[in-house]
Order: sequence, then C-alpha cells, then structure tokens
Amino acid sequence: MNDPHLDEPVSNAVDDIEGNVYEKPWKKDEKEEQAYFDPSSICCFSFRRLLFLCCSRWWFASTACPLIAGTFGPMANAFSICALVQNWRVHIPPGRDEHNGINVKDPSWVIAINAVQLVCSLVANIALLLNMARRVSFAVAQPITVIGWYISAILLIALVSVASTPIFRLDPRSEHALTQAYYYGIIAAGLYFIIASLMMVTIVGAMRGHYQKGFRLTNAQRTLMLQTISFMAYLLLGALVFSVVEGWQYLDAVYWADFTLLTVGIGDFAPMTHTGRSLLFPYAIGGIVMVGLVIGSIRSLILERGKFKMEARMTEQTREAVLANINANRQKIRVGLFRRLEYERNGLTERQKREQEFKVMRVILAEASSRRRWTALAMSTMAAFALWFLGALVFMYSEHRQGWSYFVALYYAYVSLLTIGYGELTLISNAGKPAFVFWTMLAVPTLTILISNMGDTVVKAFSDFTIWLGSLTLLPEEGGFRATLAHTAVRVGRSFSPFLRTQHDKSPPADDDPTMDRLAAALDDEELRFASFTANNDKGGASSSSGAARPNSGGRGEGDDDELRQDRRFYHYLLAREIRKLLTDKDASPPKEYSYDDWAFYLRLLGQDENDPRYHREPAVRGPRGGPRARPHELGKGDGEVDGRRTRWSWSWLGHRSPLMSRKSEAEWLLDRLSAALEHELKVDRGQVPPERRERPPVCVNEVRRRKAGMVMKKER
Repeated sequence: MNDPHLDEPVSNAVDDIEGNVYEKPWKKDEKEEQAYFDPSSICCFSFRRLLFLCCSRWWFASTACPLIAGTFGPMANAFSICALVQNWRVHIPPGRDEHNGINVKDPSWVIAINAVQLVCSLVANIALLLNMARRVSFAVAQPITVIGWYISAILLIALVSVASTPIFRLDPRSEHALTQAYYYGIIAAGLYFIIASLMMVTIVGAMRGHYQKGFRLTNAQRTLMLQTISFMAYLLLGALVFSVVEGWQYLDAVYWADFTLLTVGIGDFAPMTHTGRSLLFPYAIGGIVMVGLVIGSIRSLILERGKFKMEARMTEQTREAVLANINANRQKIRVGLFRRLEYERNGLTERQKREQEFKVMRVILAEASSRRRWTALAMSTMAAFALWFLGALVFMYSEHRQGWSYFVALYYAYVSLLTIGYGELTLISNAGKPAFVFWTMLAVPTLTILISNMGDTVVKAFSDFTIWLGSLTLLPEEGGFRATLAHTAVRVGRSFSPFLRTQHDKSPPADDDPTMDRLAAALDDEELRFASFTANNDKGGASSSSGAARPNSGGRGEGDDDELRQDRRFYHYLLAREIRKLLTDKDASPPKEYSYDDWAFYLRLLGQDENDPRYHREPAVRGPRGGPRARPHELGKGDGEVDGRRTRWSWSWLGHRSPLMSRKSEAEWLLDRLSAALEHELKVDRGQVPPERRERPPVCVNEVRRRKAGMVMKKER
C-alpha cells in the first residue's frame, strides 16, 4: 500500500503547479483543492491535530501496520519455536536452582497445541509475505494472516493460562518451576495478538476505501522485513549449532547467541571447546554485519521517511498558525513561541509583497525543521528511557531470588543497553533470559533512532561549539582573532534576535528589478552576442526554415519573425545555462536554498513574473476557531485573468502550492520545470507543437536591451 493523503496537500499539490511550464496555466484538480480546503481533512480539533501531527491514521493503517506486522511476525515465529523445542516444566533438586533443574516431560496435549499454533502462525506469516510480493491477492491472504495469528494468540494464551494452574504445575511448588519455553510462549502470544489487531485495522481501512487493497512497499520497507527474517533465522540456527557443540540447552544457546550478536557480551555463557571458539569467528562477524544492515534499514526507513512525514506535518501546522495571525490591522505576526515577524502589506509593490511572503515562508520552514528535530529527539529519548526503566523493572522481579534492587537492575539494564557487558551481574532465572532477548530486540531500533536524532541536534551543536572554540584558540578564521570575535558576535545576535523581533531586509526600490539586471548581464556573454548576431543576420540558413523561425501567429511581419527567433535563441541559451548550474546544486548536502532574487529569476524563465499581480493570490486562511478556510475570492484576490483567459495557476509563497513546500529539493524542483520548458521549446523548433500553442518565450531580447541601456544611462548620470 502507498501512503494515502499523507503528503497531500503539503507536497502533491506543489508538484502539480505546472502542466507544460510557461505556455499554459498551472492546472490543478478542483476536487483535490476542495479537499484541501475541507476542514475535516486537516484535523481542526486539538486531539485530531495531535494525531495529524504525529502521523496520518490511514497512513499508519496502510503502511506502518503491515510493516510492523511483517517485521515482528518473524520474531513471533522465532519465539513460538523457542516455546515448542523445550519442556515447560523443570524439577529443582536440593542445592540447585531452576537454571540447573531437571526437565519434566510435558503432556502430549501441550505439545500438540503448541505445534498447531506454530503451524498457524507460520502459514499466516507466509500468506502476508506472499501478499506483499503480489503472489497472493489481498482478499485471500489477509483473512488467512489475521485468522492464523489470532488462532496462534488464542491457543498460546489458553496454554499459558492452563500452565499457570495446578492442572499443569507440580507440587511442591518450591521444587518445581516453569522453563524459559513458557515465558517465550507468553511473549509470542502478546506479539501475535498485537500484529493480528494491526492487520485487522489495515483490512478495515481497505474495506472502507481509504486505500487500495494491496501493498506497494518501498525497497527500504521490503529490505527491513527480509533482513529481520534473515537475522532471526541466523540467530536460531547458530544457537542450534552451538548448543550441540558446547552441550548447552537450546534456549540457553539462544540467549548466548542474542547477547553475542548484539555485542553485549555478558559472559555467563562462553564457548569452551576448540570447535566452538573456531566457529565463533565467522558466526560473530556475520551476525555483526547483519545487525549493521538492520540498523541501516531502520535508519533509512524510519529516519529518512519519517523525518519528511513529521516535518511536513509540522510545516503545515506552523503555516496554519502563521496564516491565522495575519490581519490587515497588524504589522507583526507570530512564528513560534517568541519570534515576531514584521508583515506590513500597505504601500508595497507586488514584488515587495511577494518577497515578504517568501521570507516569512523561509522562517516557517526553519521553525518547523527545528521543532521536528527537537521533537524527534524528545520522543526517541522518552522511548529509550521507557525501555531502560521498564526493562530494569522486569529484571528486578525476575531476579528476585538474587536479591536485586531496582537500582541494581537499572545498572544492569544500562550496561546492557550500551553493550558494555561487564559480566559481574548475570541473569539466572528462566523468566529473565527470554525477557532479555525480547528487550534487546526492541533496543536495536530504539537506540538507532535516538543516536541519529542526537546527531541532528546535540551532536551537531557540540560539533559547532568545538569548531567555534578551535577558531578562537588554535585555528582562528581568516582575518585573525578579531575577525573571529566579530563573526561570533554576529551569530549570537542572530540567535537572540528572534526573541525580540525579526525585521526583514529592505526590499530594493520599486524601479529596481534584479531579474532584469541578471538578464541584461547574461546578454553580455560572448556566446549570447554570437547567437543574437546569427539570429539577426542568418535569414537564409537552416534556422530560418526551422520551427523556431515560424511566426507564432498570423499577422506578423518579417521583423516579428526575426525578433521571435532571436528571443527563442536567447531563451534556449538561458535554459541550458541554468540547468547546467542547477545540476551542480542537485546533490548538495545540506540542500541548496536559493534567495528570493534567484527564485524570481527562475520563475521569470518559467513565465511567472513576480511583478505581475495577476498570477498571484492571497494564501487561504482558516476561519475563527478552526472553522473552514476562506476561499481565495473571499479574500479579494482569486484566480487571475491573463490575455483574456481565465487562469487557475495563481499562487502564494505562503500557500499550499508554494514551491518551498515541495517534497523535492529546490534544485530538483527547478530542474524539473526548466527541463520541461527546454523540452517544449525543442518540440516547437521541430514543429511538433500546434501553431496556436507556439507562444512567445517569457524573455524578450529587446526588453532586456532597453533595460541594459537604461542601466548604462543611470550609471552615466
């Protein structure tokens, strides 16, 4: 399944801004836009807003639920195997503990029920994987998966419940105990019930039509599931080999394999034979590689994809809050808790208004990105602490015979989470070892996410501080110690200025257009001069017979034909030159952010003039108390009219169609549009575009020359 409505309208609407670049309006489906303005689609109430911020409920049902089920399903199968391979009861002779007890054979009905639940769970997991591989249809596979897992959960819950009663337990209780297999059965039952319930939610969402009945998993999602299956199989098979070589019980070998592959190294079990130590060399290396692959998949899946999801939601929430504060009588708007921005619309030109919107959107994006990083850090920190504290609580109760206090259990959990593993404290209870295996499996994704989030926040701040400290001491910046102090003072001032207010830089005068200045400077290039000379004098050559030399419409004379040909040559050169420049920025890290003047220049190449109010609209804002958004025409400016035709491609830098809200980087967005414009122009040259669609390019050489001449006269004055 895909991610329904999660990126809409934040990103998908942005990608639909243009149809065929400058030559026709930016089209948009009216139903999609109406859905965007529907308040029910963006969760107006506080509780739904919280859910909307974290993740879309139907995205969770369509993608996250199957992914969790596909990842934890193999783990539950592994624990079911552990619950079957060993007897559930043990006799404790005098002077021994439950770890060194003598196994008591289980009744045949226990083994039979255990085997049935394992078969049901394996069939359910295989059906889910075949459905995800599109080998079995959704309607057939999902009922098998859900029913199979529910049957396994019910059978295990019933079996565990009976095993806790005198029907199964032997007297005296002080001389008998339950083995690790019993506790593996408890964990497996809980996992089966949870993942079956998650898949039931997925089925309900598909039956209600919120997404298609099928799975379209990404490579990262598919890879994580396969790597989880491979890791669990590697752990169980390795435990089987070492249990035979070292003479361990199989579940003790599973416990040893777990803390060995995760590099905890507790030390209560260690290979003592030459064969076991020899096999450890390849086994440990292979396990560490597999753990690294799982960690890499978790990072690429949860962090890279989840980062975009969370940041998109926070951007939309911040944008909505800013738009709600916009008022014609106010001169400042609030962004975040302390930051204030000047937002004065009266007395400004259209370009100055657009530049103001652009800068406000930049602040919104920066605020949302910062909130996302620190919120993700807070959430992952809370998850890690919960794992630590709850794990310590479980170990304290499971090791009560050793007299562990909660502090001792916290210490043990801490050195295990950080894979230190001193070995002075070990688990001896049959309940503690299965809990430790499951707990460490949960620790892998939890700590991976925490460390990555720390890299985006705390580690980055510490790295910047280290570089700054080095620039003051051993490695001063260019200009010496004073330049370093001056640069530091400027950075500190910028850091604290948002607590008071953020004042935008003054826009250029109304008669100053940096876009035209850039075009005039481009006309000074030698290659452009040669192209212009060829366009004006080569009237009998091949170019005059090409599609570019044809008049755009009837009624034009020969001079108009030459002017159009000259404009097209100039426009083609600009497109090719800017595409070459953007290619160098496409893979920049962090992504390249362009100034407003750069955007105005590129939009001019795409047929969008930032000085023309006909192409612009006011951003739609939410009504009072989370009511419906006001439509653009209700704000006094809506769809414009260009050349006598109605358009629907007007947009705002603060609106949901803003290019800054695209899922693509700015360089990728511009490359896509400029490449489409160049492709259209080449089709015009080849005569593949109907005459009525051969509009003039958005750049006029004569206009640029007049601008250039005005610049020269201005300098002479």
